Amino acid sequence: MPGPLDGVRVIDLTAMISGPLGAMILADQGADVIKVEAPGIGDHSRHVATRRGGFSASFLNNNRNKRSIALDLKNPDGVAALKMLIAGADVVMQNFRPGVVERLGVGYEDARAINPGVIFASITGFGETGPYAGKPVFDPLIQSLSGLTTVQAGSDQRRPALVRTILPDKLTGVTIAQAISAALFARERSGQGQHIRLSMLDTVIAFLWSSDMGGNTFVGDEVEAETAQSFIDLIYQTADGYISVAAFRRADWVKLAQACERPEWIDDPRFLTSEGLEVHKPERLEMTQQALLGRTSADWIDRLDAHDVPCAPVLTRREMTSHPQVVENGIIVETDHPQAGRLRQSRNPARFSGTPAEDRSGGPALGGNTRAVLAEIGYEPAEIDALIASGAAATEPKAKP
Repeated sequence: MPGPLDGVRVIDLTAMISGPLGAMILADQGADVIKVEAPGIGDHSRHVATRRGGFSASFLNNNRNKRSIALDLKNPDGVAALKMLIAGADVVMQNFRPGVVERLGVGYEDARAINPGVIFASITGFGETGPYAGKPVFDPLIQSLSGLTTVQAGSDQRRPALVRTILPDKLTGVTIAQAISAALFARERSGQGQHIRLSMLDTVIAFLWSSDMGGNTFVGDEVEAETAQSFIDLIYQTADGYISVAAFRRADWVKLAQACERPEWIDDPRFLTSEGLEVHKPERLEMTQQALLGRTSADWIDRLDAHDVPCAPVLTRREMTSHPQVVENGIIVETDHPQAGRLRQSRNPARFSGTPAEDRSGGPALGGNTRAVLAEIGYEPAEIDALIASGAAATEPKAKP
C-alpha cells in the first residue's frame, strides 16, 4: 500500500541539509519528489567526505526516494523545463538566498501564475528581510544568533558551546515537512495554494521557547542573565563509565534515594517538593553524582530499573545501533544501493497503520531521471536530445571504465 502522500508531486530545488531532509520526509511518506540540480555539479552534499561508489553518506541520508533531473537554470530552456514541472506540481521547495528564485523567474508569484494551487515553500537562514537577510548562513551561525549556544553552555557567564550536531538544519527540515503537510490539508478544504516562509533562525527560537526561555516569558520580569544551575548535566560518571538519570520529580527522587540506599535524602527539607528539587538542583545533582561513583554502569541500570527510576545507559553511536531497544524498534534498516552498495540508514520514524512509509529507492544519481521526467511532462525524445545537447539539461554521467 502506498504512503500517505502518494499522488503528491514535489519539486525540490533545495540543497545541503534542511530542504533536502524536509523533502525526503515527504518522499518517504509517498510523495513523488523530483530533485532539480545543476548539471555537472548537483547538490553540494554530493561532494563531501565519507563516500563509496561515487556517493557521499550525507547525500544518501537526505535524498532517499527521490528522482534527480539536471537542469541549468541560467539557461532559458532549463528554466522553461522547470516551469513545466511546476505546472504539474503540488509543492515547490527552495532554499536559495532571498531574491534568487525571483531573478530566475521561478519565485512564488511566477509559480502561482503557472499553477494557482501550488504550495511554494521557501527556506532561508536568517529571514527574507532585515539586516542579516543577505548574509551567507551555516548552522553554527544560527546556533549563535538564536541563543542556543548559551543554552548549551548552561549560563550566560560560561563559554558558549555548539550543539555537536547540526540541529538548526535538521529541525528546519522537520518543521518544513510538517508545514507543507498542513498546507496540503488546507488546500483540500479551500482549493487554495499558498506561500510558506520558514527561516532557520525562527525555527530554532520557537524550539527554544518551549523549555529554555522561561526567564524571558513574563514581560516586565525578565531575567537579566541566566546563571548556571550546576556544572553537572544529567549524565553521571559511574565506576566504569557513564549513565543518565532523571530524578527531578519528588516521586522519582524518593525512588532514587531508595536505590542509592540514602534514606536521609527522602526527608531532607530541601527536597520535599518538586519545586525544591529544582531550586536546589546543584546540590541534588552533586549528591547523586557522588553516590553513583560506587558501582558500575550495568549494576546501576539494574538497580535503578528495579526501583523504577528513569535511567538509561550512555552509548556511543556504534553501540546505539545494536542496543536491544533500538533493534526492537526497527528504526535502523539495511538496503542495497545500485552504486553505493549495502547501506544502513534510519527509516522514517513515523509509522502509519494504513499508509506505511516506504523505501522505494536510494539517493539518485545526478541527472539519473532527466529523460524520464522530461518525457512525463511532455517533451518528445528529439526535444530531450536537443536540451541535453545545448547544456540546458543533463543526464547521469557515464561510468568511467
